[in-house]
Amino acid sequence: MENKQHFFYVLHCRDNSYYGGYTTDLARRLNEHNQGTGAKYTRPQTRRPLTMIHAESFSTRSEATKAETAFKKLTRPNKERYLTNHQNLNVL
Repeated sequence: MENKQHFFYVLHCRDNSYYGGYTTDLARRLNEHNQGTGAKYTRPQTRRPLTMIHAESFSTRSEATKAETAFKKLTRPNKERYLTNHQNLNVL
């Protein structure tokens, strides 16, 4: 059985907003967002280009999507605090 990594990631958009998402392939997903074929939120040209500023690896999809959901519920100041406190070294 393959041990697939599951990621929660955060993108910084050109309009200075944040987008949190889930993937099993960080590079592919960032490319999709920047091509305008990713999530609806990141499709407008005003939000691109996007930069991946945070990524966390989890052993299950459930853990990763729970982290994504929790992040999306935070206020902007709390998102910034989260990103400061959870600086990640493996970001594209």
